[in-house]
Amino acid sequence: MKEIRGIFNPNRTEEEVLEAQLRPRAFEDYIGQRKVTENVSIAIEAAKRRQEALDHTLLYGPPGLGKTTLAMVIASVMGVNIRTTSGPAIEKKGDLAAILTNLEPLDILFIDEIHRLHSAIEEILYPAMEDSTIDLIIGEGPSARSVPIPLPPFTLIGATTRLGLLTAPLRARFGIVHRLEFYEDEDLYVILQRSARILNVPATEDGLREIARRARGTPRIANRLLKRVRDFVQVRSHGTIDRDNACAAFRMLDVDDSGMDDVTRHLIEVIVDKFGGGPVGINTLAAATEEEKDTIQDIYEPFLIQKGFLDRTPRGRMATALAYRYLGRPVPAGLPDHQKNLFER
Repeated sequence: MKEIRGIFNPNRTEEEVLEAQLRPRAFEDYIGQRKVTENVSIAIEAAKRRQEALDHTLLYGPPGLGKTTLAMVIASVMGVNIRTTSGPAIEKKGDLAAILTNLEPLDILFIDEIHRLHSAIEEILYPAMEDSTIDLIIGEGPSARSVPIPLPPFTLIGATTRLGLLTAPLRARFGIVHRLEFYEDEDLYVILQRSARILNVPATEDGLREIARRARGTPRIANRLLKRVRDFVQVRSHGTIDRDNACAAFRMLDVDDSGMDDVTRHLIEVIVDKFGGGPVGINTLAAATEEEKDTIQDIYEPFLIQKGFLDRTPRGRMATALAYRYLGRPVPAGLPDHQKNLFER
């Protein structure tokens, strides 16, 4: 890969540098999401044989599942530059126009949180994605005119946690669309093995598997927990992560066997104890828990739904029988063991 450039945040923190070291740069090192990587690798090989840019690609799914990492891998395999930014960072049309006009042939533009693009900014992308041109307005008033500026062939990779918030015209312009799913514990264990080697952290198999089991099916959380357990064993133990000191670290971190932390448990407790198990609207729930609505929807809900603790219905969020049992509360009469989730999970 030629170069990776962060357009709006070039000065990365030490933590971000460390995260970058843990990111794989080849499909062989990218663990999990096998169906997605197989389809993308075929599309890449076909584009390289035709010496064309890869089709515009949209990656969606809960946070921390590897959307940004996959974009980096695609750029590495394609052997092209990748320019990175995010939807909220692009405030003016000129910002996006400057990025697009500085792309080299076959470059990749990665936009994280693409669902947060302003509608006026989004409109610039339409001709750029379809015709490799952007229209700039020269002058003002009656003398204003539109001047098309040609762009080199490029690939836009968009990442979002909220596919439903993308407008239909923008979504329709992506030729490749893939959802990233939660990971199995075995895949997380393999990821943790690689991360432990990179971080030079001594760890036993049962210690890494304990971390994988509590990582909510999410590589980002797995790596974060690995670093926190590493801190614990360096200070409180013999320096090697095994199952016993991993469990001791999780007790201090207040992360239980299910991967639930105190914030996630509080969310369920509020629904069960304060709202009688629901249904409760997302705005009411955000106010009651003092959490941002988007944080609940993007961070906590996907995990709780995946674990079977929460259902979304047309009237609001409802706790399941499994949530009552988890909290040690009696299950209300008539509440089925598994309520049907009426919306896409």
